[in-house]
Amino acid sequence: MAQIGDSDLDVYPLNLGGNVFGWTADREDSFAVLDAYSAAGGNFVDTADVYMAGRDGLSGGDSETIIGDWLAARGRRDDMVIATKVGSWQRHPGLSAKNIREAAEDSLRRLRTDHIDLYYAHRDFDDVPLEETLGAFDELVRAGKVRYLGASNYTAARLAKALSVADREGFARYVALQPHYNLMERDYETELAPLVRAQGLSVMPYFGLARGFLTGKYRAAEADEKGPRAAGALAYLDARGERVLAALDEIAAAHGSSPAAVALAWLAARPTVTAPIASARTVGQLADLLASVELRLADGELAALDDASAPESTR
Repeated sequence: MAQIGDSDLDVYPLNLGGNVFGWTADREDSFAVLDAYSAAGGNFVDTADVYMAGRDGLSGGDSETIIGDWLAARGRRDDMVIATKVGSWQRHPGLSAKNIREAAEDSLRRLRTDHIDLYYAHRDFDDVPLEETLGAFDELVRAGKVRYLGASNYTAARLAKALSVADREGFARYVALQPHYNLMERDYETELAPLVRAQGLSVMPYFGLARGFLTGKYRAAEADEKGPRAAGALAYLDARGERVLAALDEIAAAHGSSPAAVALAWLAARPTVTAPIASARTVGQLADLLASVELRLADGELAALDDASAPESTR
């Protein structure tokens, strides 16, 4: 288990993404994935109120509802850490105090619980003063409806300001950051990583498998372009992407593992990362994700992946 920041949340070092629940994974498949994840020792599930509004006729709240139904059906609420987010859904847009309060109540209802373990600002909004946003979050913490707070999609400058405001006003501060970070997306390392390290935050990167590209499924013209994630994954299929896939293949073969497990193991080994986020539509897909938890890459293997994924401008 790994500790999130200075909180008392101890979590499994693979954060199960709930964005597929109710979308590409129906209720039955979602329950099966959650059952298998928890049976393997997993206790950390990530979702958002907006998942997956606008996709295939969905209106939002679908993932939270399925997770809440699973928690109730299995009686697992007390031993699971549930993270959700506010701000990106058009039904509850932005980070005003009123919206945060209303959105939190709706998430609690869908999750069928009286508290959210980790509540993220889904993205930054500069149309509302940070004092208002953080004050509303603090009220939820003081009321016991939220245990800890996190930020997602913040720049280093805005994250630093938010932490400063919280400290100045005596508000509950962010203990976690959820950035876009993987072998193909490494901008996080430039400004955010040093700030996170200095402030003692924990990092749960999303799109840990680069929209599925790092599974190795999307390689050439014969790749399955009909899947809902194909376009995003195939955007990485250039010289750098091919180089990364080749390195993943070689290391996976050496360990008798998979490219997905190796990619997540690389991410988990990065400084400041506590638990990469990855999602699975089926129990079969989950197996590769779970394998990453026990996979330890040698220093030379980590260096090879660092080199393969380095932007062309730095090579």
